[in-house]
Amino acid sequence: MKQSVRGTSTERGSSPGPGSPAVEDHPTTAAPAEPAPEYPSRRVVRRIMVGLVLAMLTSMLTNSIIGTALPTIMGELGGQDRLAWVATAALLTMTASTPVWGKLSDIWGRKLLFQIALAIFIVASLAAGFAQDINWLIAAHALQGLGVGGLATLPNIILGDVVSPRQRGRYSGLIGMVFGVSTVLGPLVGGFLVDSPLGWRWCFLITVPLAVVAFCVIQFMFKMPFTPRHKPSVDWLGAGLIFSAASTVIVLLSLGGTQIPWNSPAAYAMGAASVLLTVAAVLVERRAKEPIIPTRLFRDRTFVLASAGSVAVGMMMFGLIIYMPQYLQFVHSMSPTVSGLMTLPLVASFLVTSIGSGFAISGSGRWKAYPVIGMVLCVVGFTVLSLAQVDPGLTTVVVGQMLVGLGFGLNMQILLLATQSALPVKDMAAGTASVTFFRNLGGAMGVAAFGAVMVSRLNAEIAAAAAAAQEALAVRPPAGPDGTDSGAEELALGLEEAAESAQGSPELVHSLPEPVREVVVGAFDHAMQGVFVAGIPIAVLGLVAVSFMKGVPLRGGGPGKKNAKAERAEESGGSGGSGGSGAGAAAQR
Repeated sequence: MKQSVRGTSTERGSSPGPGSPAVEDHPTTAAPAEPAPEYPSRRVVRRIMVGLVLAMLTSMLTNSIIGTALPTIMGELGGQDRLAWVATAALLTMTASTPVWGKLSDIWGRKLLFQIALAIFIVASLAAGFAQDINWLIAAHALQGLGVGGLATLPNIILGDVVSPRQRGRYSGLIGMVFGVSTVLGPLVGGFLVDSPLGWRWCFLITVPLAVVAFCVIQFMFKMPFTPRHKPSVDWLGAGLIFSAASTVIVLLSLGGTQIPWNSPAAYAMGAASVLLTVAAVLVERRAKEPIIPTRLFRDRTFVLASAGSVAVGMMMFGLIIYMPQYLQFVHSMSPTVSGLMTLPLVASFLVTSIGSGFAISGSGRWKAYPVIGMVLCVVGFTVLSLAQVDPGLTTVVVGQMLVGLGFGLNMQILLLATQSALPVKDMAAGTASVTFFRNLGGAMGVAAFGAVMVSRLNAEIAAAAAAAQEALAVRPPAGPDGTDSGAEELALGLEEAAESAQGSPELVHSLPEPVREVVVGAFDHAMQGVFVAGIPIAVLGLVAVSFMKGVPLRGGGPGKKNAKAERAEESGGSGGSGGSGAGAAAQR
């Protein structure tokens, strides 16, 4: 069988694409790319997807499971003033390392990099599970985020290697499903572990067996050929500058307004440093032989607009996932477990459109209408959520979440598919990692922006209530035996200290005296209305971005004739071709 080559060795450092005989670790000479590369059969792809799905479930479950356990963790380890760093550490390393994982996989191979990410994640999870103090936990969680960055990026790149763009939709829907399932399971599993004899440490340790299984599956099932490059050039300077610039931005956005006042020398210094580091990264990337994020990507209209749309999706998605449970716990007095269940409308609708649109795109190859409709649904959904304050029940919360979830499902994976199809094969990995990077960066920006809106409105509401109580106390006639109104005085004094309590746990808020609690809960209700309103212009900007994308049909169709024959042979126990050649035979080696 004639080998089909997906790009030259100088372009991607890879051997003949899947579907050709498996020849691993043998240098090949550069050859022109075949116009229609062969891909493995669906049976082979399904085997590979098992490992990818397990790895992604492991990494995403880690991100969602720790939120429920944080109050208990901080109570045991201490260092309450550094709570923000526990969450920020993983977010920082995950986001900043995303483009680096993509580029290194071009040079050293997908399988090796994927297993390195899994190994880092396993070691970090064990370290976090046995943490003895808060500094140990922060360092371990930061290392864990580094592994998660690879596990969140490489599956989409590997999927792009083994499935044509048009057929990729049906599998990308599964990746969206993993995200939704982990979002629901995380808080539930975290709450169960914290309340069980196992304790909070198993919030980190429980994902280790899953990661080990994923490692083994990838080792034995993923046999994609790879030819290493001779003397590969790694742009370590560019990687360091990109990592530093992204890290500075994330730290500023995560801690600004809380740990660091916005109007402070520290905030200005970090803002200036992020700008200088970004400029330096651009200059270095333009001259690098093997840039981490090739600047030529930004000349592609689809890549630029998909990245902008991904930033909007990240801001809305991460902001809503973080603050919706808080809204339900503070305002509606729900437990963490129940508040997690109340996000089911968001997750269920996300799964429906993520999987459904993937199969629809695989059939037609046309995708442009889906992200546009999705962004419209996000605009309507956040508008409905903004009316939650005037709705004594939870109807608007349920309907709003459903609409936003439908919109997320029509955007998140489709924007990646459109980018992968539009870019040349040699830029597929870098483009995929970059779009994922911008989505994660948007998530950090969304959490920070929504948090700033909530905290500022919350403090303003409580301050206004405290001033009104003091004014009423000053003009109110004496009522008590000592000449004071004890109820009014209790309210006035309680509200003066309520701002600090309001930023604590839901249990702390609901333990406040009833008059103070009513004011604080009402302030939370008004503050969250501001958060929901803030999502509307973000969704509008995302709608503008995806509306200007070119709806070029995705490349590739179903399996080629040779692959179809190989698949039928595999299903019937055959060798998949003469002499054991073809993708099926490659996967068996």
